Amino acid sequence: MTIQKRGVISMNKAAHELLDNAETVELLFDRDRQIMAIRATDDSSPHAYAVRNGSTRGPGQAVVSATAFTAHYGIDTTVTRRWKPFLEEGMLCVDLTTSGTVITGNRTKKPTPDTPEAPEDTTTDHPEATDD
Repeated sequence: MTIQKRGVISMNKAAHELLDNAETVELLFDRDRQIMAIRATDDSSPHAYAVRNGSTRGPGQAVVSATAFTAHYGIDTTVTRRWKPFLEEGMLCVDLTTSGTVITGNRTKKPTPDTPEAPEDTTTDHPEATDD
């Protein structure tokens, strides 16, 4: 499970399946243990968050917009971090006392027929060449 910059929570397909592919979830936080949890709920819950598909290529990553939640509980969102979640009482949990893995790289999107290609880098024709 990943908490992205600005408080977006994302789960891979396997993590989302642990929540029975819930369309709405509740976000919970145990201040004493510093455990953030996600549990499936229905949309009648006053604290329900919608789960969106985070991929344009079909089912896969699930995304929850949790900016207000992370701000309310002071959860660090200055960098994107990934944790391996664990199940506890039917909830998908992460232990925020562990630092998680900082995610620094962005994934370069390959051009599609609908999007123009990025301009070529003309600074060098040979990546292995060095200035002498």
